[in-house]
Amino acid sequence: MYELMKDGFQKGMLMRLINVLGPKAEPMDRSRMSSSSAKRDSQSGRLGSERKHPFHNSSFAVASLCDPLQELPSSTTRMTIYATVATALLLLSALRSVVATHEHPEVNSTSGLIVGHRAQNRTKTFEFLGIKYGQAPVESLRFAAPIRYVAPAGTVYNASSWHANCPANIPPESKYPNFTGEGFAIYNQFTAHLGNPQSEDCLALNIWTKTASDVGASNKPVFVFFHGGRFTIPGPHSPFYNGQYLADTEDVVVVTVNYRLGIFGFSGVPGLEQNAGLRDQRSAVEWVRDNIAGFGGDCERIIILGQSAGASSVDYYAYAHQDDPIVAGLISHSGTAFSFIPNDVSYSQSLFYNVSATLGCGDSIADSAVVVECVRRKNTTDVLAAARFAPALPTTALAQATFHPTVDNVTVFSDYVPLAKSGAFAKIPYLAGNCNYEAGFYRVGAYAANITLTPAQWQLFNQRAFTCPTKYATDARAQHGVPTWRYRYMADWKNLRLYPASRDYPDSGTYHGSDMDMLFGTAYDVTGRRNSLQEELTSRYFMGAWAAFGRDPTAGLEVYGWPMSRSNTSSLVQLAYDNQAIPSIVSPDLYDSSCPPVDENNPLPGRGAF
Repeated sequence: MYELMKDGFQKGMLMRLINVLGPKAEPMDRSRMSSSSAKRDSQSGRLGSERKHPFHNSSFAVASLCDPLQELPSSTTRMTIYATVATALLLLSALRSVVATHEHPEVNSTSGLIVGHRAQNRTKTFEFLGIKYGQAPVESLRFAAPIRYVAPAGTVYNASSWHANCPANIPPESKYPNFTGEGFAIYNQFTAHLGNPQSEDCLALNIWTKTASDVGASNKPVFVFFHGGRFTIPGPHSPFYNGQYLADTEDVVVVTVNYRLGIFGFSGVPGLEQNAGLRDQRSAVEWVRDNIAGFGGDCERIIILGQSAGASSVDYYAYAHQDDPIVAGLISHSGTAFSFIPNDVSYSQSLFYNVSATLGCGDSIADSAVVVECVRRKNTTDVLAAARFAPALPTTALAQATFHPTVDNVTVFSDYVPLAKSGAFAKIPYLAGNCNYEAGFYRVGAYAANITLTPAQWQLFNQRAFTCPTKYATDARAQHGVPTWRYRYMADWKNLRLYPASRDYPDSGTYHGSDMDMLFGTAYDVTGRRNSLQEELTSRYFMGAWAAFGRDPTAGLEVYGWPMSRSNTSSLVQLAYDNQAIPSIVSPDLYDSSCPPVDENNPLPGRGAF
């Protein structure tokens, strides 16, 4: 039934697992990079609007965004090039210099002089926490698009602690009766029951990078992570997403991002640009582009990745920024633009006016400018309290979040089916997948909502909300010649189960979000229970595969042994099938055969899971 990888691939993977930290994929072959005919923007010095798309023609060569060699005349001699590069590197070193003080490296950035410290459990890795990338979105900036934060001259920021979470209505602590001991801890940490403070001044990010001597002196792949949580639950300060282990194991730069949530990020305010939370994500990517070299990162190899709502954000980003993506690759964990239904403008506005009326600021009959100004004067707690009771639309297993992405045809579009068919997305390498039993996580929330589904209904929910959207997103890329890979996470580790396995629910450990423990290597930090050998090896393999994609988004995974995604061929990589670290490769039809066809007249049913 399952086709194992060929002997050579198995032996290669086994050697990597034995060595744990075996050879990494080679960096991108810059000889494949196309020379850009783009003009420099006369004011910013960055590539202007005439720059070609980062991938063009059949080679999908990566266009250089920050390569000092790129625009030198072709007649320049090699000695002149070397001298120019050496001078440039010295200047960059002086400008961006990281003072390697062993314990507290310092990095110059647009947010000031950032002072880091050693990570708690990986002492060769340094972390820089709570770096502001956006101005505080308060008062007249509440609900508005983000404005870049630029620190006053002389600013020194001690990046030693988390910034506040963006405000959100955190769901009540679960009273699910069948939790395992670790399941209770996993679920409540995943839903932000950590006691972190909240503040609207929350537009900040966190960075992990290895060894002070390397900081600012190398060109590492950069992973920028958007957390999930239905666009309503805070995430980046959870133990799940601590970047120290991934940064240390694979020598990459890891960035996690705070972005606005709920009514503050997706307000529906009439007359304003919509989806401030998605615009926050773009602003964070721009900050990373401009500053990550100081932390050892390569601005040509920025990968954005996300889980759940964060995964859908990544796919939204590809459609919203197809002409200027900045990034070199995309990774979606359990979510795509097909995964749930965005609000239309009228519904989003009705939600906002419901809140404004509750706050005594008037409704849709009143002058909208007066209403908005009144709501902006209300304190955060009162706004959250009013938003909590805005009426939600029902879905199969949960009430759909109210304040979430709204169709504006700029950041979020009304129908992704024709857009995907026409290839109206950034043509950059794409890696996507989902967990084998995503619905396992939602069973817990359904219990709190007094919703009971049969095992067959839960399987349909899993199929329509996750498996099929992943199929549609990866198929669209492959059909337009984009390097695309697809995985399915299969592991069921006993120390990570939310509830005991049973005949009806044998895959209780492969629930929504369970792959995050493997990517970030944080299972022990979350549960306090040691990993098995195969679990540890699976995490190392997972990290290695993602790092291979980051080092060379176009071919790194092929070097790692993954075939590109294609329908009707053995190209879906099953990770940790039967709890074994060596993956297997099967036809995606094994899981996709029941997915309905989608077109403009037959949209995907059963969405709204987040």
